[in-house]
Amino acid sequence: MEQPASNANPRQPDTPAPRLSAERLHSLAAAVKRRARELGFQQCAITLPDASAEAEHLQAWLDAGYQGEMHYLEQHLDKRLDPRLLHPGTERLILVRMDYLPPEIDTLKALANPDRAYIARYTLGRDYHKLIRKRLQQLGEWLDSQGGSGSRPFVDSAPVLERPLARNAGLGWIGKHTLLLNRQAGSLFFLGELFTSLPLPIDAPETGQHCGQCSACLDICPTRAFPAPYQLDARRCISYLTIEYRGSIPLELRPLIGNRIFGCDDCQLICPWNRFARRSEESDFTPRHALDRASLLELFRWDEARFLRNTEGSAIRRTGYEGWQRNLAVALGNSRGGPEVIAALQAGRSRVSALVDEHIDWALQQHATGTPPTPLPILQHPRAGKLAD
Repeated sequence: MEQPASNANPRQPDTPAPRLSAERLHSLAAAVKRRARELGFQQCAITLPDASAEAEHLQAWLDAGYQGEMHYLEQHLDKRLDPRLLHPGTERLILVRMDYLPPEIDTLKALANPDRAYIARYTLGRDYHKLIRKRLQQLGEWLDSQGGSGSRPFVDSAPVLERPLARNAGLGWIGKHTLLLNRQAGSLFFLGELFTSLPLPIDAPETGQHCGQCSACLDICPTRAFPAPYQLDARRCISYLTIEYRGSIPLELRPLIGNRIFGCDDCQLICPWNRFARRSEESDFTPRHALDRASLLELFRWDEARFLRNTEGSAIRRTGYEGWQRNLAVALGNSRGGPEVIAALQAGRSRVSALVDEHIDWALQQHATGTPPTPLPILQHPRAGKLAD
């Protein structure tokens, strides 16, 4: 989800970009795509800095309150719809995507073990914001050396409607789960944008919707976070609840979270298009500290110093130690329990905050009453046995 806008001053063009011939601009467009691939991006496309067609849909989503406590999404609507306001002089947006699923990592097996922590697969390694921004910065510096002026990269760090813009650039279509889908790569990839002053030729937009009658992503959501196709109620989304939300997780949703402690991938894992998702060759996306195999109990025992040390340079830092402990308490309440789990939960009381204690008490109550873990819908789905793990 979008991060709050950076306070850093944008690098402004010192002088207007020189006027280049149409032939030179076409040549540069092809060259920037080659350079993007050399920098590790799987795809690159160019579009106009215009998201005005999203105005009605965005306002209706906000009016419904689906943003929850992400109030920053209510701000800078003018900049969201007109990216040129973010960086004066912008003529085109260069959109890139980068696959993130690490090789030799499982998904369903991790979800199927209620004692094992499940962390969204995009955040097991280095913080993608830093990696992609650095690569985009390099791409921008190269482009400026070829005749551009003052390019500026964005990676989920400002009010940019990246998915509609990526669709406009032809990188895919927006699926019923509101994520961008690509015919060759599914949805397991990151997006980034480079604003440029060069009027490069644009790519054809994706105009089709290729989900057909499939509604697997909507049906599989454990917390029923999709009130309708192409609409996400973040207040019921596990990713929002475990990452963005700072309060007490609603009681009725806690059993449905299962062993997910940071994010959720279910609507992507069940999507037929992710049969085409490709494993990433980026070493920075390799799981750190064995987070793809860690037990809930092991992670719950981390003190704050260890949490900060082990999440340095990781997007997991966003939830904070209090949120981390809260999420783990809920997951332990959904685990198979046992004396060791009970003892750890009891020892965790009064260690962090009243908020965490409340969730620990809930977890202890779950085990005291012998409440069995709630079956995860994705594991019951007929297609589960065919999903790549």
